[in-house]
Amino acid sequence: MLAGLVEASHMSTVEDLPALVEEHAGHVGLHDVLIYLADLQQEVLRPLTDLGAGPGTAPEGELRIDGTLAGRAFQEVRVLSRLRTEDDPGCWWVPMLDGTERLGVLRVAVRPGTDEDRAQEDMRHLASMTALLLVSKRSQSDSYARLVRTRPMNVAAEMQWNLLPALTFANEEVVVGAALEPAYELGGDAFDYALAGDFVHLGIFDAMGHDASAGLTANLAVAACRNRRRQGYGLAEVSEGIEEVLIAEFGLGNRFATAILASLDTRTGVFSWVNRGHHPPVVIRRGRWAVTLECPPAHPLGLGLGLPVTLCREQLEPGDRVLLYTDGMTEARNRLGEEFGLERFVDFIIRRNADGLPVPETLRRLIRSVLEYHDGMLQDDATVLLLEWRGGAQGKLRL
Repeated sequence: MLAGLVEASHMSTVEDLPALVEEHAGHVGLHDVLIYLADLQQEVLRPLTDLGAGPGTAPEGELRIDGTLAGRAFQEVRVLSRLRTEDDPGCWWVPMLDGTERLGVLRVAVRPGTDEDRAQEDMRHLASMTALLLVSKRSQSDSYARLVRTRPMNVAAEMQWNLLPALTFANEEVVVGAALEPAYELGGDAFDYALAGDFVHLGIFDAMGHDASAGLTANLAVAACRNRRRQGYGLAEVSEGIEEVLIAEFGLGNRFATAILASLDTRTGVFSWVNRGHHPPVVIRRGRWAVTLECPPAHPLGLGLGLPVTLCREQLEPGDRVLLYTDGMTEARNRLGEEFGLERFVDFIIRRNADGLPVPETLRRLIRSVLEYHDGMLQDDATVLLLEWRGGAQGKLRL
């Protein structure tokens, strides 16, 4: 099944995958396979069938992530089945993951007489291969982009989503998760992360404004950050390099961005960071708010005020979670003018962690909560970047 699917996929497109997956699944007794993709905001699962529908047009067979068996399989990242009856042969819902990035689910039926234990193993392998093929082809596919959008996107958001890394990453040492809204009207928020040997590098940026110019500022800041980082500069020097690029492009003080640039040594748990006029990170330890990581802030990137850039360090403990966020996350106001607030924000993360939810699902529900608090409309970008250091002492990873 897998060998045939890989061989057939080399000259295929996203549009070809449903038929290819169905064809090759039949070799191991699986059939009626449908690919469902999660939308950008992870509210619905859309079948990879009607690719002609544009944003805002719900394809036939769309399923809600909250309140359906398919959605539960997606949220909990586990295989679930619908019970068979005389009139209904039932089916299985299998999460599709690229690493820890949740793409959607497969709906799979099993032919009578097929060993179900073996079938479950086969369908998990099929879901993994399908996810890899989707990721390899989606960047060249407008059809994929249209399907996962439930409404039109502005130009600034188009830039940002093409800039950002995947919303989740994990290995044995760390888990990284991110979430940001408003998904279709993003302005100047951005985040970044990357690995280099034993180090994880992170950054969160909040550019002035909420328009295409803010998006350009954030894009340039992230690009400059990656450029300096990949030349081997330290955090302070990277931040200074970003500022030089912004001033050269926009002039002194015309466009600016606040930022936290950080790195984690995964061997020792030492977390290092510099603050460029941004809200300080928060550490959650043993299920409670442990500390706010204060560090003398330098001026925002692009203002050229000449304030010194201070490198600060904090020793993490295994299991610690570090939260980086932009002001739109905590300053979102409800209809009465009350802010969501930092305390409510951190408490939400703590409570969902106690529920045993994986990091991606915790952040999905956090964003839903912020949007509900703000009646579904945010006036500013709201972004959170979460880093968990496992320190080799956390047991099996909860995806």
